[in-house]
Parts: sequence; C-alpha cells; structure tokens
Amino acid sequence: MQNDTVLAFRMQLNKGNEVEYKKRHDEIWPELSELLKNAGIQEYYIFLDEVTLALFAFQKLSPDADTSGLSSLPIMKKWWDHMADLMEVNPDNSPKIVACQEVFRLQ
Repeated sequence: MQNDTVLAFRMQLNKGNEVEYKKRHDEIWPELSELLKNAGIQEYYIFLDEVTLALFAFQKLSPDADTSGLSSLPIMKKWWDHMADLMEVNPDNSPKIVACQEVFRLQ
C-alpha cells in the first residue's frame, strides 16, 4: 500500500469567469506545465462547483517533490498575474487558497 503525498485546497472563482478560467487552463503554458512537473507534481486536478464557483484543487506529489520555491519563480508570478482577473487573489496576485483536510482515502 502506497501513501502518496497529496495536497488539496479550495479557491474561489469570480462570477462570470467559468468559461475563461477553463480556457486559460486548457491553454496552460508548456513552460509552466514543465515547471510544475519538475517540482514533483505528478498529477494536478481542479474541479469547479458550478453553484458556489468554488474551485477544488488536488495535487499528487512525488516522494521527492519540492514545491517550496515555486512561488518565487517569475513564470509562476506571471501565471498569477494572468489569472488574477478571474478569481479571488492575494495582494501579490497569488490565488487565495484554503487548505482542505483529508478525511478519507480509499486504497
């Protein structure tokens, strides 16, 4: 039985931006995608609750993942700036996130 490291968190989309949010992620920059994978993010999912516009994100990390420096990288900041008009963000344009606690895992 493998205990993968997973992160789950919630973000908030602003009303009327559902289509554009998906479009921008469908067109994610290859260099950003590569950066995330190189940091050890093996899988990354984002789900939208169409009623509340809450975004639920789930990341599966490799055992040697190191995502601690991602927030300081120019490409990450550029992505945040690119997405800031669509969602709730912090003063530096990083998305406002709320960590979600794991309460069940089927293995």
